[in-house]
Amino acid sequence: MDSHEDEDVKRARSLSSGPPPGDAPEPADQPESPTESESEPESESEPGPQPLYESQPQFESQLQFESESAPTRGMAALSLPYQVAAAVSLAIIGALACVHLAMVFLHVAPSNTVTKEYGEAVDGWIYPEFEQNWKLFAPNPLQQNVAVQVRAEFTVSDGSRRSSDWIDLTDEDGEAIRGNLLPSHVQQNELRRAWDFYVNAHDSENRPNGLRGQLSESYVRRIVMQRLDAHDLGGPVERIQLRSSTRSVKAPEWSDEKMDTRPAHRVLPWWTVTAADLPGGVRNGRTEAGT
Repeated sequence: MDSHEDEDVKRARSLSSGPPPGDAPEPADQPESPTESESEPESESEPGPQPLYESQPQFESQLQFESESAPTRGMAALSLPYQVAAAVSLAIIGALACVHLAMVFLHVAPSNTVTKEYGEAVDGWIYPEFEQNWKLFAPNPLQQNVAVQVRAEFTVSDGSRRSSDWIDLTDEDGEAIRGNLLPSHVQQNELRRAWDFYVNAHDSENRPNGLRGQLSESYVRRIVMQRLDAHDLGGPVERIQLRSSTRSVKAPEWSDEKMDTRPAHRVLPWWTVTAADLPGGVRNGRTEAGT
């Protein structure tokens, strides 16, 4: 009796605990795992790498927008009349530059057919502002310091005339150059070249050699009057007198050369100042200089 009851209890416990994991059959309605061939369509639907630009029309519209929004620079930013004016100005400047280079080339070139035919036109273009000087490369470079000095005769308030002391214009140019990293051409060469032009166009008696001599006189007078305009002499200048002070450069200590370093002066006669001697901006203390 007891044995039958024990068997029934064991059977009920085994049914409630379920079959062992290893012996459990797989359910019939469970879907099978997809094979590799069946999973390929799903992989095709996955998004791939995006293109750099979504579409060609959108890319072209973007480029057009960027080109329209970019700021315009240079001559293209100007209106049509200003563009024409700028183009004409550049053409004129370029033509003048070419003419100037051609004139300088003919001036420094050896004598040829062109210079024999048009030598006067070339000299008229070059002198006096653009004269070329090659003394630095000469066998005997310049070994002198030349100073240009001026004194003026001016009228004071009571109507009498007085003379100033000698004013060293070359020394003033030297003071403007010292300590100046970018000295101007005026400070370095204008007065020096003007005086050299005058000396080469006159004989030892200060008599001019043709047209160049008269041109050099006028050129020097205008430069001197422009420099004197910065000095308060006390009245308008009636006459000016120029002189040069030439001093030889002292020989170096290792040289046996003997040099006379005492200054030698070349004094010019008095010049009466006229209106033609006053460059633009120089009024000489009055409306017009008298003769």
